[in-house]
Amino acid sequence: MVSPVRVALVVSTYNRPGQLVKVLAGVSQQSRVPDETIIADDGSTELTRKVISKWKESTGYNATHVWQPDEGFRAAKIRNEAIRISDVDYYIFLDGDCVPHYRFVEDHIKLSEENVWVQGRRAFVEQKDVPAYFPGETNFLKWWILGRISGLPKGVRWPGFFWKSIDQETDRIISCNMGVWARDLERVNGFDEGYQGWGLEDSDLGIRLYNAGLHRKIVYGRAVIHHLNHPELSRDELSLNQLKLDQMIQKREVRCHKGLVHTSD
Repeated sequence: MVSPVRVALVVSTYNRPGQLVKVLAGVSQQSRVPDETIIADDGSTELTRKVISKWKESTGYNATHVWQPDEGFRAAKIRNEAIRISDVDYYIFLDGDCVPHYRFVEDHIKLSEENVWVQGRRAFVEQKDVPAYFPGETNFLKWWILGRISGLPKGVRWPGFFWKSIDQETDRIISCNMGVWARDLERVNGFDEGYQGWGLEDSDLGIRLYNAGLHRKIVYGRAVIHHLNHPELSRDELSLNQLKLDQMIQKREVRCHKGLVHTSD
């Protein structure tokens, strides 16, 4: 029986068409198809558009591709745009270099509860082995034994699972595997588009959700994803982003000024 909760899966991407092929293959294998699938594209070239079109044609999968010009790392902005164009009760955020287990969406729905946002974990596929990896074909345990993938506790959907509730911890906040109610995103005004360059916009969202009175549910053994390792993005703006984050924490802000709705200071 399909859950009455309407769910959107938001997949962020930027110029990783080879990895996106694998991620979208995982998306099309889901046991519970999301009500909306939105590919939030932070300025990729035409090759990514072709990958998405070919995937939709070959699978018949219904998805919306939202794109913005490439003006540097602006993941917060394109995710906000994905939220603005959708009409659901619950959002699941996934990165375009993270392949979901085929019960990923189903798990997130079952883990959701009032006044909570869900944080899944991730295992890591070694960069040199990414070309050979493919969802539904790669044997995780065999690859783990061979050292081709790491994170055994986080990379398998175990028969049993555990989670813990946290209300202030700032470590391990990652938006590549996150579930949030639409009303809670509206309460904090979504992602803060004021962050420039890579880093900490996901921590900012998580901490503002704390400030709004929510708890974080960190889960192991469910909502599993496999991260396809790649060269690191530039960290040139990270120190400035850290200062911005520190100021938000000090002020205990709930709503950002440049989010789903842009407001004056």
